[in-house]
Amino acid sequence: MSKKQKLELTWIGKEHRPKLEPRILLEDPLRSYHAKHRVTDGDIFDNQLIFGDNLLALKALEAEFAGKVKCVFIDPPYNTGSAFTHYDDGVEHSIWLSLMRDRLEIIRRLLSEDGSLWMTIDDAEGHYLKVMCDEVFGRMNFVGTITWQKTTSVHNNAVYFSSATDMVLVYAKDISLFKMGRVPRSERNVGDYSNPDNDPRGAWASSPLHVSLTSGQRGKQFAQTGKSSGLFPIVSPQGEEILPPKGRAWGYSLETIKRFEDEGLLWWGKDGRNQPRMKRFLRDSKEGVVPITLWPSEEVGHNQEAKAENAATLPDQPELFSTPKPERLLKRVIELSTNPGDLVLDSFAGSGTTGAVAHKMGRRWIMVELGEHCHTHIIPRMQKVIDGEDKGGISGAVNWQGGGGFRYYKLAPSLLRQDAYGQWVINKEYNAEMLAQALCKLEGFTYAPSDAHYWMHGHSTERDFIYVTTANLNHEQLQQLSDEVGAERSLLVLCTAFRGRGEYPNLTVKKIPKQVLSRCEWGHDDYSLRVENLPACAVGASAPYSHGVPLAGAKASASHAISSDPSTSSGRTGGGAKVRGVNAAQAGLFGEGDA
Repeated sequence: MSKKQKLELTWIGKEHRPKLEPRILLEDPLRSYHAKHRVTDGDIFDNQLIFGDNLLALKALEAEFAGKVKCVFIDPPYNTGSAFTHYDDGVEHSIWLSLMRDRLEIIRRLLSEDGSLWMTIDDAEGHYLKVMCDEVFGRMNFVGTITWQKTTSVHNNAVYFSSATDMVLVYAKDISLFKMGRVPRSERNVGDYSNPDNDPRGAWASSPLHVSLTSGQRGKQFAQTGKSSGLFPIVSPQGEEILPPKGRAWGYSLETIKRFEDEGLLWWGKDGRNQPRMKRFLRDSKEGVVPITLWPSEEVGHNQEAKAENAATLPDQPELFSTPKPERLLKRVIELSTNPGDLVLDSFAGSGTTGAVAHKMGRRWIMVELGEHCHTHIIPRMQKVIDGEDKGGISGAVNWQGGGGFRYYKLAPSLLRQDAYGQWVINKEYNAEMLAQALCKLEGFTYAPSDAHYWMHGHSTERDFIYVTTANLNHEQLQQLSDEVGAERSLLVLCTAFRGRGEYPNLTVKKIPKQVLSRCEWGHDDYSLRVENLPACAVGASAPYSHGVPLAGAKASASHAISSDPSTSSGRTGGGAKVRGVNAAQAGLFGEGDA
C-alpha cells in the first residue's frame, strides 16, 4: 500500500526542527525606560523589548504568552539577494523557508484564538511563504493578500519591472473567530452618499438587489435543475413586472423584498422604472467601511515617508534603514486587528515602528531584535515616544502626548555548557534564582517562589510543586521534605545528587543536569542563519550554521555579543540584570559552586 500523499511545499531540510532551549529573560533596568509620571489612566508600562535571537526569544515567550497575542506583525528579510546593512538578506530558498517555518509555528501558538498574523513580503519569496503558511495555519485560515504601494518612484535601472508594491499576507489563528475591523470613512467614501429623494433618514448609497445566477450554491442548483428560487417578477411603482437581468437572480425572497418596499428601502430610479436597488444609509455605517486589498501610499504611506519619519526622530543617527515601514501602515494593521489594551508582537522589530505605533494607539507590545540597532535605533525612538517628543508619524492623528514605558530584556545564556572534559554541566553564569526559574520553565512549572516554604519554587497545579537545589540531598533531608510537603501535595525535586533510603510517596527526585540533558540543543545561541547571497559569497566571508550543522564549505559566523554600554539609560532605575528573587531561606539551600 502506498503512503498517503498530501499537497505540500517541500524543501531541503524541511524535516529538521531544532530542539529549542526555552531560555529565561533577564531584565536590564539601565535600559528599561518609563515616563516620569502617568499621562493618562490608560498608560501601559509592562511592554517588552527583547534583545537576542528571535527564534529563541519566541520560545522564551511561549510559556507565558501562548494564546495571548492578538496581532503579530512581522517584516522579515525578503531574501532578495540585496546586501542590506541591518539584515543579511540573501538566504538561500530552503534555508529561508526553514527559518520562517520554525518561527511561524511558535507564532501560531502565541496567537489568541481570535488573533491574526500580518506579514510584509515581496514576490521573491512571497508565494512560497503563502503556501507554507497554508500548511502551518491551515488554508481555510487565510484571510487575504493586501497589495501595498511601497514607493511612488520609478526605478529606471530596473531590468524588467520597477517594483512599486509589496504583499501583506494575512492569516487568522481561527478564521471563524477572527473579527476584521473597519477602515475609517474617508471624504471620498462620504462622497458616495447622496439624498436625491430627500429621504428624512439622510444621505444614502445603493446596491443591487440581484446576485449571480451561476455561482455558489445557487449556481449549482440552477445547473442541475434549470430552476432558481431567485427567478420571479416583482412589481415596480409604475405597475410593471421587473425580472432580474440576464444571468442574475434576486438575492432576497419575495417576502423580504416586499418588506424592503414597505420600509422605503428600495430605489427604482427617478422615473420609477429602473432595476430596484437597496438603500444603505450613512447614519447606519458610522463604524467605517470594509477594507479593500489595495492600500495606496496616499492612505498608508510609503518607504520614503518612513525614512523621513526615522530621520526626524533620530536626527543624530548617521545610518538609517533603507526600507522601513511607515507608521500609517502599522496604524491601519493595528486598527483592523486589535482593540485598545490588546497585545501586539513583532519578532523582526527592525527600526521599532510596530512598537512605536502600538504604544501611541494604547496597545501593549513586545518587540524582539538581535541587531545592534536595538540599542542605536529602537531604544532612542521609544524613549522619545514615551517622553512625548515624537511629533511625527501618527502622533497628530491619535493626539499622542507621551506616557507609559517598557522593560528591556536579554536572553539568558544557555543553562548548560561543556566543561574541559566535554561533559555538560550547569553554566557558572547561573545563580540560584536563575537556575530555579530556568528549570521551572523547562519542566512546565510556573516560577513563583514562596515566602512561606523554602521548597516551593514553582507550581504546575494548586497541589503540584517544584524545588530546585544544587545541594547533595541525603535521606534525612528528603524525609524532612516529604513530611513538610504532606500527603495532599506532590513535589518534584531537582538536585545534583541524592542518597535516599526507602520511598517518599509524595516526592519525585531527579538529578540535574541529567534530567534535562536530552531536552534541548544546549549552547546554541544563534538561529538567525546570517548569510549573504550564497552563490555570490566571497571566499572567506562568514556563513551560517543551519541548526548546528555548518553549510558546506562555509565558516562559522561569530555570535553577536551583547553590548555592555549602558547608553540611552533613563536614569530612573538602577542596577544590573535581574530576575525575580527568592527569599533567604531558599537561597541558602543552594550549594556553592556548580554541578
